[in-house]
Amino acid sequence: MLLVGWNTLFTAMLSLLHPFFVSVIDINHNEKEATIEISVRCFTSDLEKMITADTKTTIDLSQANQKIKADALLKAYLTKKLSLSVNGNKSTLEYVGFEIQKESTWTYFEIKNIKQLSQLNVFCEILFGVNDQQINIFHVNAKGVRKSYELIYPKNSTQFNF
Repeated sequence: MLLVGWNTLFTAMLSLLHPFFVSVIDINHNEKEATIEISVRCFTSDLEKMITADTKTTIDLSQANQKIKADALLKAYLTKKLSLSVNGNKSTLEYVGFEIQKESTWTYFEIKNIKQLSQLNVFCEILFGVNDQQINIFHVNAKGVRKSYELIYPKNSTQFNF
């Protein structure tokens, strides 16, 4: 019994020492506005690391004096690593902006003129290269239904049907 307690404690301690490699992508179809609203949440340090690796440009997303540069780099990186096809048609992600909340960066996109969402195809390689344990979690809301899916590296695509 004592051994089981120590194993549990040891596992818990290891999990505290090992960071998580997760991003969360929320996709909401707004029927009233005929838009798809996308938010991408990543650990800021991982996002900065991947932008630097991808563009050979260093960035500190928390620095207000780098906002214009940050907007351009975030848009370029994330639209390269995330693409959506809506109802069989490849869609253009329109960059809206970003904000920092604690250790996370939230980046926002929109797809306009989507009156109905029946099928959503996702391609995502956000933060692929940070760690081979990267998980991209998707939450998709449409027609009053919420569906979720985890893309675990190296898997980079999935489909949602409504």
